[in-house]
Amino acid sequence: MTSDWKSDAAPAGRGSRRLAETVAELIEKDIVKEGWRTGTVLGSERDLIERYGVSRAVFREAVRLIEHHQMARMRRGPGGGLVVTEPDPGIVRDAARVYLRHAAVSRRQLFEARMALELAGVTTAIEKLTEPGIARLTDALDTEQELIDQGVTLGHARNLHRVIAELAGNPAITLFVEVLAQLDQDMVQHEWESGDQPDEENRDAAAQSHQAHRAMVEAIVAGDAPLAQHRMRRHLQAVAELLNNESQAQAPRY
Repeated sequence: MTSDWKSDAAPAGRGSRRLAETVAELIEKDIVKEGWRTGTVLGSERDLIERYGVSRAVFREAVRLIEHHQMARMRRGPGGGLVVTEPDPGIVRDAARVYLRHAAVSRRQLFEARMALELAGVTTAIEKLTEPGIARLTDALDTEQELIDQGVTLGHARNLHRVIAELAGNPAITLFVEVLAQLDQDMVQHEWESGDQPDEENRDAAAQSHQAHRAMVEAIVAGDAPLAQHRMRRHLQAVAELLNNESQAQAPRY
């Protein structure tokens, strides 16, 4: 190990940044290897500097990266050190949405991704469905109906899609379904706020979406995967058609 790495000078330049990123990756691997036990102290600053063979400045830069991603945080004082934390999925979802907006994701690309994920999710949800799961689906439909009755015509539908994804028991499906559904809603809200769609048409679109959701849940509860997939596909296609039809005054409440 060179003496330069043991210097306490602040990291400077691309090399030091890359070294800090490498150390952050090593810390992440150690967290995963240990089972990601929240609250576990990986070691004191001194111990970890020795373990990874870097300077204090590089190590602290690595910790900043780790803390930014909410994998761990540095706790000061007696018994302190780098403590494993639980990431906030909301922050992860927001970061993914920002990236996709920056990448100029199109509605067609959103549709294709959602279709693949949600068709897979609905099939797996049926395979793992339990009585509590059926109750969650029913509650989601009831809540959706209440919101529509109160005049809410935007954002009411996303909850059911999240519940179906969660019932699949696949964190990857849940995460990306939520990201894509929220981004879909963001796009629609922007169009809705800049348009002049009549409230009556908004309510009709919300009611149609709710009817489609009820039909999907019926198929899921019945354990009919092909029918559930068919209804999910038809529902998403209807939403996509409304989104992509610029001459259509009616905006989907999704």
